[in-house]
Amino acid sequence: MVRAMKKPRITPSDFAALYQQYNANLAKVDCGRKCAPLNKGQPVCCTTENAIPVVDRAEFELLRTRTDLWFPYRPVDAASRKIVKELTRRACAVECKGAAFCERDNRTIACRSFPFYPYIDNRGNFVGLTYYWDFEDRCWIISNMQVVEREFVNQMVAAFEKIFKLDPDEYDTMKDHSANMRRVFSRKKKIIPIIHRDGGYFKIKPGSGGVLTPCSPTEFNKFGPYKSEAAYIRAVKEAGGILGPAPRKGYLAP
Repeated sequence: MVRAMKKPRITPSDFAALYQQYNANLAKVDCGRKCAPLNKGQPVCCTTENAIPVVDRAEFELLRTRTDLWFPYRPVDAASRKIVKELTRRACAVECKGAAFCERDNRTIACRSFPFYPYIDNRGNFVGLTYYWDFEDRCWIISNMQVVEREFVNQMVAAFEKIFKLDPDEYDTMKDHSANMRRVFSRKKKIIPIIHRDGGYFKIKPGSGGVLTPCSPTEFNKFGPYKSEAAYIRAVKEAGGILGPAPRKGYLAP
C-alpha cells in the first residue's frame, strides 16, 4: 500500500525568516496619509472596517511570541461573520491595535503586501503583482501604481515563491483568485494591471485569454476620489477630513 505524501506545512520559524527578508516599503510616499483623511483619520488598510487581516495559524503563533500588537478578530456584523466562518482550520482572522501602534517588524504578510497579491496566469505561472479589486475606490496606491518601489516587488515575489513551496494550498488560493479576477474584469470590460516580476508594467485586455500586453502605468485606471487632485480635495472636504495630516507615530507606508 502506497501512502499519500503529506503536503508541506509552513511553520512559525518559516514566517520568522520571511519577516526578515520581506520588509521593504511599498513606496517612498506614505500612502496611509493619502487615504486617512477619507477614513476618519486612519489608513484604510489598518482598520477592520475596511480590511480584515487573515493569517495562517502558524504566523499568528509566531506573532504572539513577539508582540501584544495582534489579537483574534471578533466579527461585528453578518458580513464579517461570513468571512470568519468561511476560513479554513489553518487560517484565522486577526486585528491589531491600530496604525498609531504599528510595529513594522511585526506586520503580517497580509499587511506587508496590501493591496497586492501574486497574480497567477492561466498557465499557472506567477507572473507578477496585481491588486485586490474590492479596494479600488478606497486605496490610493491602486490609482497610483507607478509609485510602487521595485525593491518591494522583488521582495514580495521572493516571499511568495517561498510561501508557495511551503504551502501549496496558498498557491491554489491565489491561482483561483487570479482566475476569478479574469472572469470579473472580462465581464466588466476592464483591463487587469500587472506589475511584472521581472520589471515593467503589463495589462490584460478583456477577452484576450489572459495575454500580457506591455504598457505604461499611465494606462491604468484611477478610481473614486483618486481620479484627480480636484476630486480628492473635494472628497476630503465632504468627508470632513484634513489634507496633509501629520505623520503618526510608528506608521509608514506598507
